[in-house]
Amino acid sequence: MKDDSLRHFLQSFNILTDIEIDDFLHLLTYKIFKKAEYFIKEGETCKQVAFVLTGSLRSYYTSDKEEEVTYCITFPNSLMTAYSSFVTSQPTMENIQAITKTELLIIPKDKFEKLVQQKPNWVYFLKTIAEQQYIELEKRIFQLQKSDATKRYTDLMKNHPEYVQKIPIQYLASYLGISQRHLSRIRKECTF
Repeated sequence: MKDDSLRHFLQSFNILTDIEIDDFLHLLTYKIFKKAEYFIKEGETCKQVAFVLTGSLRSYYTSDKEEEVTYCITFPNSLMTAYSSFVTSQPTMENIQAITKTELLIIPKDKFEKLVQQKPNWVYFLKTIAEQQYIELEKRIFQLQKSDATKRYTDLMKNHPEYVQKIPIQYLASYLGISQRHLSRIRKECTF
């Protein structure tokens, strides 16, 4: 069943009851995004949250020099949204695009908000997710500032080797904060 991985993900927090999880799963819509298809584009308002079943997505913005800067890559078994836009109902400054064919389970914001209003466990769950995302963001900032490019690449390969090979080199280089040429050199030097 498509929602088994999401069920396990939600159960792993030990916050929600089985009934609360079942209620949530009944509100989801299954959707496939083709490679290069957008979950959201800059200027749109995000009105949904998704769980990544398969594939991967990249979050990027366009710099003043009109360059696409990939700042986040989302892998399977992760929740994903344009968070600032989702919370504020303001247009987003980011783009979220499928790197490969990607399967998502999606819940609209209005349905999710009703769950949160009715069940206090969802508030605690959201707090926990927000805290985890903040910690991940902090780690990413420190990694970019303190680690060299080779360390960033090897860490990514250790954590997601099956997906990293599928990410186009230009997105991966941007995510690592290096040039494509530098990434090619690192790949040649690193053996896994």
